[in-house]
Amino acid sequence: MPGESACAGGHDQPAAPAAPVTSYDLLSALRSARTGSPVAARPAVPTVPTISSASTESNAAPSAATTAPAGYARPMQRAQSERPQLHISGFDPRAAGGRQTLKMELRGMPEGCAPQLTLQLQSELIPEGAARQQFVRSTSGDWRPVFVEFSSRGKEHGQYQISMELLSRHAELAARTWVCTFVILVPRLDATLTEIHRIFLSTHKNVRVMADDASIARVNANGGDSMDIDVTARNAGIAHLDLGAPQGKVDLGFSTIAWDEDLIEIDMPASAALHPHPSRAACLVNAAPEAGAQRQIRLFALDECVFGRFELVDPEADVLLSHFGDAGQDNHGLTRRLSGRHAVIRRTGHGFEIEDVSRYGILLDGVWPGKHKPTALRLGMRIELSASIKGIVVLTVSAIMPHGVILHRIDQGAQAECFYLLAPETHPGYPMAPFATAPNAAGLPLLLHRDGGFWHLDQLSGKETALAPATALTQLSRMARHKRFASEPYPEHWIIRTGASELYSTVGAHDMSTA
Repeated sequence: MPGESACAGGHDQPAAPAAPVTSYDLLSALRSARTGSPVAARPAVPTVPTISSASTESNAAPSAATTAPAGYARPMQRAQSERPQLHISGFDPRAAGGRQTLKMELRGMPEGCAPQLTLQLQSELIPEGAARQQFVRSTSGDWRPVFVEFSSRGKEHGQYQISMELLSRHAELAARTWVCTFVILVPRLDATLTEIHRIFLSTHKNVRVMADDASIARVNANGGDSMDIDVTARNAGIAHLDLGAPQGKVDLGFSTIAWDEDLIEIDMPASAALHPHPSRAACLVNAAPEAGAQRQIRLFALDECVFGRFELVDPEADVLLSHFGDAGQDNHGLTRRLSGRHAVIRRTGHGFEIEDVSRYGILLDGVWPGKHKPTALRLGMRIELSASIKGIVVLTVSAIMPHGVILHRIDQGAQAECFYLLAPETHPGYPMAPFATAPNAAGLPLLLHRDGGFWHLDQLSGKETALAPATALTQLSRMARHKRFASEPYPEHWIIRTGASELYSTVGAHDMSTA
């Protein structure tokens, strides 16, 4: 406590300083702590004793090696810039025509940003033209660096622009975005180091040799026989050392080039971007399906997706199932042995689960799980509806993604339809974490739901395309030539839903006429 000469543990406390502490006092105490040699300093500099495992006695006096000036918890840590900056290092322009790695570090970021930041890069040097990474915080609160790899093999020599966008997105914080653009030099294969340095300096900034941040530039010459030269280059600085002496041994070491880029914050709209065609249930229709392809890929983005019997008027389920026989789809007969609400699939903290809510039961890999007893889905699981009569509807789990699950029919309706069950307003991130998939789902497009609608995600470039009736699907990856987007999950039927607001976000003119 203030005014006490000892703490509760019996350790002596330093006296209050009689005069304000200056920067000279702090630097003198810091150098004394580093070297262990006494330095003449004013007694007004306070010291804070630190207790180590080798010295635990209450009357142990702190030594010079265990003292530090007040306010210097990390004397060796470089102070961050007051403004946001992106520190770029690791690039060596001498490795022309080879593999390169950029190390990117954040400095001076404000506290009011999300705990995880998205880094988007665009350049001709980066594979597929774009890359997406994540900045995350370490346990100490610092931002972990991000590494971006590229190859300049086969690239024309010259300057290449890299555009960077840093996104801060969090549900409880305001959306913020920082941008910057920097230039990477790809020299000729026969370029000398002097030419590379000259071009690099012309593209970045003029460099002067100076001592800052308490650093010391030193050149020692002992009678002209030997020289001890310590040269440090920071922030795009390149030190040119010319030794014209014909005799003696010269060791030269050139480090990789590093510099800082200022991050410019740009204004973002207060509200999230709206999807051009919002919907929570839709369908991808294939007019001419090839061998093994489904005619309809039905899309659902619901917290709980209910599977049940096909009904034309006010069905109770979201996913409407019918029995397929030798003559095709039969909405009567065995279809009537399905309950209006037969099973529910929902997302959990560790994946997805299915629950039997029917009168007739379900079989999971041939075993009835019991009514109202959720069971976790796994890849390849066989789902039969119902348990009393086999073969009415048989599904299999063909893919379990971080943000959804894909189901295929393995009965006589296998060529008719398959199902995407996506978590609403959920982005899986890019690049996506690897997930398990069956061969029949490996060739399907990667879809997601956010901003009220469905999106296509290109797995190579990370480009997102909003799905709408006017979208040209032939330009998207893993999309068949004859596919089109329909705003209803069952466009081949006139289904009347008087409570359609639970399934659809908007009601168009076609929906109103149907109702």
